[in-house]
Formats: sequence, C-alpha cells, structure tokens
Amino acid sequence: MTRYVARLVDATLDELIAEVPAILLTGPRASGKTTTARRLVKTVVQLDRPEVGAMFRTNPDAALRQVEEPALLDEWQEAPEVIGALKRAVDADPRPGRFVLTGSASADLAGATWPGTGRIIRVPMYGMTEREVQHRAVGPGFLDRLLAANTDWSIGGEALDIDDYVSLALRSGFPEPALRLGARAQRRWLEAYIEECCTRDALSEQGGRDPVLLRRWLTALATNTASVVDDKVLYDAAQLDRRTAAAYETSFETIGVTERVPAYATNRLKRLIERPKRYMVDPAIAAAALAVDTRAVLHDANLLGRLIDTYVVSQLRAELAVSDARGRLYHLRTDAGRHECDLIIDLGHRGIVAIEIKAAGAPTPRDARHLNWLADELGESFVGGVVFHTGPYAIDLSDRIVALPIAWLWSERS
Repeated sequence: MTRYVARLVDATLDELIAEVPAILLTGPRASGKTTTARRLVKTVVQLDRPEVGAMFRTNPDAALRQVEEPALLDEWQEAPEVIGALKRAVDADPRPGRFVLTGSASADLAGATWPGTGRIIRVPMYGMTEREVQHRAVGPGFLDRLLAANTDWSIGGEALDIDDYVSLALRSGFPEPALRLGARAQRRWLEAYIEECCTRDALSEQGGRDPVLLRRWLTALATNTASVVDDKVLYDAAQLDRRTAAAYETSFETIGVTERVPAYATNRLKRLIERPKRYMVDPAIAAAALAVDTRAVLHDANLLGRLIDTYVVSQLRAELAVSDARGRLYHLRTDAGRHECDLIIDLGHRGIVAIEIKAAGAPTPRDARHLNWLADELGESFVGGVVFHTGPYAIDLSDRIVALPIAWLWSERS
C-alpha cells in the first residue's frame, strides 16, 4: 500500500471521533476523503456499489445494524436514506466514534429537512496544500503563525520564482496528480476530471442539464476565477440565461469545483460592493478548462495574476477550515474600485486580517496602499496585513503589514 500522507484535517478528525457519534467529511471528488476517513474506522461500506446501495435504500435501519462499528459510509449520497437511519441510531445510542460519512455532494446539507442537524458534525476537506504535499501538515498553520508574538518571517530553502509558483498551481492539489503523476498524465487526469464534472457529477445534482452548456459555464467561471464580475458578464460569456446559469453555478459549487467568496460588510466602511468573488477551487482545473499550460499563463499577465490568486486561496482555504482561530473568508472592494483587498479573514471579536496577492517578486510600500487604508479605517480592529508575492524575501512594509513570499505558507520556519 502507498504510505498515507498526513492531511491538515487529521487532527480535527482525531479529536472529533473521540467525542461525537457521527462525522460527515465533505469536499470535492478525489480530494482524498475516503483515504483519510479509512484511518478512523474498522468497516468501509461502499454505497456506490449497486448491491450495497440497493440494500441501504430498501431497508436502511436493518442494513446499518449489521455494520461493524466504527464504520465509514462512503458516498452517502448514493443512498441518502442512510442519513435517516443514522439519525435514529445515534438518537438511540449517542456513543462517540460510531460513524464517518463521506461524499462529494452536499445539496441536502442546508435543507430544512436535513435529518443530520445536531447529530452529525460536518468537516470540510479540500485538495492538498503544499504543506501536505511536502509532509509538513503537523504544526501551526498560517493564522497561528501570523498572530503569534515574535514571529520569524524569514524562510529557508524555498528559493522559488514566478515560474515555480505557476508550475505548482498547474500541478493541482488533488492527491492523484499532486503525488503520483507526471506532467503529461496530470493534464490528462485534469481533463478527465472536468469531463466527469460536466457529465456524471453535475448531472447527478441537476438532472437533465446539458453537458455542453455545463462545460461552457465552467469555462466562463475559469476565465474569471479570482474576479469580482457582474453576473450578466458571465451569463453573456457562456451564452446562458440567468436562471440556467444560476442552476449550473449551484451544481458546480455543490460538487466542490467552484466557490463564491462573499463581500465583506461592516458599518465602519462606506460604499462597499456586495458582489461575491468567484473562484475555481483548484487553479489547475481552471487552467485545464482553458487549455493553457505554464508558458501560456506566464505570457498572459491578467491570467497569471488570477491563477496565482486562486492558488494562494487554495492554500488558505484548507488552513482556515481547521484553524482554531475560526476565521471566515471574504473580499473587499469599494463601489468605484478605489480601494480593494483580495482577501479579508474575519476573526470575529478579534478583528480582521487583510491580504493582497501579487504575481510579482519585488513588493513595495505601494503594494500595501489598500491595506494601509483599511488599517486607518478600522483602527485596532485591523489585526494585520500581508502582501503575498512571488519573490524570495520577507519585507516589513509598514506598521502591522508585511510582505511575505507565498512559500512562507508552507515553510518550516516559524
């Protein structure tokens, strides 16, 4: 067997399995959920196998009673009746560590009739970060290091340049291409992944949809990843009406391929736009959808900036999901575009951290001008700001604002 590569979510799962009866591990297909969940259980029930799924759909309570615990119920959405049976089982016996569920779909999780509310703890999981790929998943994460007193901003042994960062972004964070495939096989894997998203996965969420139109919408989203764009611009680019495009966007968000980062709102700032910032969850999926390679990205400054932005967010998203700081991700832009911050991490009563992302290697104080404006506006609520860049050095830009190499996110130095 291939040696297990530790994931950021492992510590959270280990803690929860000792305290709660059921955990639901959600995230994109092929992000490693099943492999990670297998560590925690004795039995694996593969509900996507026709004979197994049929048994759980026909008599879920009886089928669940026959399973040796702790048990993994893999691809639960193939037999959603199992959720009701699980509810009844944990109501009758709330012992910790009984069940783990995994699946790529999450459409039912927000519904008023979702039977798992109050009984199943949901844990999100994403593609692999560079920390995980480099076997550095154990230890303090980005926010913990950023907020620590006397943090050492320097890094060692990470002399990366813009070419390196684009190569990392286009490699993908999905375990199969990230850990086992060469460049040519990676491209084919990503192309096949997109095909699956536009046929089986998305169609299972929105039955009867046209795969050709789904692909067109995905391409429009990939073209505009890391952008705050008017909905109509996307609808026109994909040649879809508003209602169809909205349904397709929901489909891709449900299967974990795309995400909308909401606009930050506070009564301390005026004239903020409310439109979300759209992201492909994995920058390599965006590149594959656009059929571009490293060379093409490096020769398109606009695309380069958006893919580097998407890459940094892919690293942060997984970190925030398991951080004790419980930060929530937003973006900020004024209605005239005079001021903007690529990312806002809202720490609740602790304040906010603001982030700018630059596809350039020589940051200057001007790159922090929006962060300085926000620090002046928010005062003590502004915890700190970071300008992530593609150069090798950490640089203090102003009070509470530092420029950091993107590689600082996975550097072993603290």
